[in-house]
Amino acid sequence: MAFIITNAIAGSQPIATSSTVQNHPLGRIVDAVDPTLGAGEFIYLKGVTSTVVGSWVTYNPDSWTTALIVPDVIGPVAVAMSANDASTSYGWYQIHGKGSAASADVDSGYVYIDTAAGYCDDAVVAGDKVHNARWIGPDDTTLTPIRAEVLLARPFTTDEST
Repeated sequence: MAFIITNAIAGSQPIATSSTVQNHPLGRIVDAVDPTLGAGEFIYLKGVTSTVVGSWVTYNPDSWTTALIVPDVIGPVAVAMSANDASTSYGWYQIHGKGSAASADVDSGYVYIDTAAGYCDDAVVAGDKVHNARWIGPDDTTLTPIRAEVLLARPFTTDEST
């Protein structure tokens, strides 16, 4: 993926790059486009240990910190665009558009939180649906971690069974 920011900002940190320096205000949202995946929307957040490209995270809109998604979590959800592997790293997370996200044996359909932190699946788990997200293809086992294409529309989870 080679998303390029379309609403230019001075000193733009590339979408797929992590930084130990905060280059933008936390919570900033930008538009970017990829020649294959199309347009997307991205939010600038603090990373968390063990985040890899494609990790699913929840984020806190007060502190702009992230946590790898786990069962029973509540809050807004995003997909890491780079390996923001420590709380001192900063990077972009996709919140809208077609993207590639860490998956566990996905075919297609609704997105549910997997038992492995940072991963989602298509197996139904009551209370662990990621709303406003949908798998649109099977796993790509040539990627590390394994990822699948997903459509995002500002996803969130509520820990409700519907």
